[in-house]
Amino acid sequence: MHILFCNWRDTRNPEGGGSERYVETVAAGLARRGHQVTIACAEHANALREEVHDGVRFVRRGSKMDIYLRTFGRLLLGRYGPVDLVVDVQNGLPFFTRLATRRPVVVLVHHVHREQWPVVYPGLIGRIGWWIESRVAPRLYRRSRYVAVSAATRSELVELGIAPDRISVVHNGNDPAPSGRFEVDGGQRLVVLGRLVPHKQVEHAIDALASVRATHPDTHLDIIGDGWWEPQLRSYAAEAGVSGAVTFHGFVPDDVKHRLLAQASVMLLPSLKEGWGIVIGEAGSHRVPTVAYESAGGTTESIDHKSSGLLVHTPEELTRATQDLLDDPEWRAHLGEGALRKSQSYSWDETVSQFASVLDA
Repeated sequence: MHILFCNWRDTRNPEGGGSERYVETVAAGLARRGHQVTIACAEHANALREEVHDGVRFVRRGSKMDIYLRTFGRLLLGRYGPVDLVVDVQNGLPFFTRLATRRPVVVLVHHVHREQWPVVYPGLIGRIGWWIESRVAPRLYRRSRYVAVSAATRSELVELGIAPDRISVVHNGNDPAPSGRFEVDGGQRLVVLGRLVPHKQVEHAIDALASVRATHPDTHLDIIGDGWWEPQLRSYAAEAGVSGAVTFHGFVPDDVKHRLLAQASVMLLPSLKEGWGIVIGEAGSHRVPTVAYESAGGTTESIDHKSSGLLVHTPEELTRATQDLLDDPEWRAHLGEGALRKSQSYSWDETVSQFASVLDA
């Protein structure tokens, strides 16, 4: 069976993140099961326009502005070859693949973007985007199967009118931490890992850093990830008087990412919305607990409050929780052990198996 994944980015894209990791891990798992798998995504300077990696063919065309139109056109014209099933990865906008093929279409949703549209695209564009996501897409894909990465996302889809019996929940998996020892310095380090865009609210982590440095003056913040919001974050750190205590690492290889995670005392995830939060498990594999917002949605499943991390409601609570963890090493170690156990309870093999079952059905 030839399976086509339509996704706006891939993991080698500087703006790629956890949702792209999910897609590519599942795609590679399906390829190992004997399927022909293609991922259609936007092109960028870090990768070839076409290549095969882990048994998956990548076809990169267009930019983040026209990837939807290009992918739709290529599918309609048969440019990907004979396709037996399409996975339409809906990151806010669908690819409208239901109109381009008569083959079965499965819609993969990490989270609903109700809160993000007015933040990223204020005004008319954001309202149109939300209208397409909340009104047009549910009607267009009314006969399609949905995959949500968390029960929280499933509930949001039901609110948009998707029949509950058409939605399967397939969680993210986790990889164990790489073997070997990582050098850990003696200072307190906070870490943020993710794309640098407004709705990730990295400013809240910078505020927490500025506050805790009053009692822990050597605390440092490592920001891992790339994105167009970085200049604003640099300015924000300078205005807060902590630019010397913040390192912007950009897009880093996996070995550097894991070294930075291993050095951290606490991960902060102040994101407005998360379908799951794959970075929580990555930090947990190094016994690093995460402080995140409960209102983000998927964090309520990827974090067991007061067992593997802490869920808070406001920026003030985020700062207070960070302070408490830095003040109390025993409390931090307790949550770190819980974070490790939590990360070990999810595997990518199980994710691939469950996703394959949805496609088989």
